[in-house]
Amino acid sequence: MCLALPARVTRLLPDDMAVVELGGVGKEVSLALVADVAEGDYVIVHVGYALSKVDPDEAAKTLALFAEMAALA
Repeated sequence: MCLALPARVTRLLPDDMAVVELGGVGKEVSLALVADVAEGDYVIVHVGYALSKVDPDEAAKTLALFAEMAALA
C-alpha cells in the first residue's frame, strides 16, 4: 500500500525543488510534477515528489485524521 501525505511548502529552492514540513520535520522534495506552487501552499507528497496541490482546509482535516490514528495506536 502506498501513502501520500499533505505537507506545507516552507521554502522554494532552485531546479523545481522545495522544502516541505510535515510533523515538524523538513524534507526536500521535487516540484517537477506540480505547477504554480508558492511558499505556504500544501502539496500531496509521495516518495520525494509533490504530486498535486491541496486545499489548506482539506490538508488540515487529513493531518488531523492521521494524528487521531497515531493517538489510537
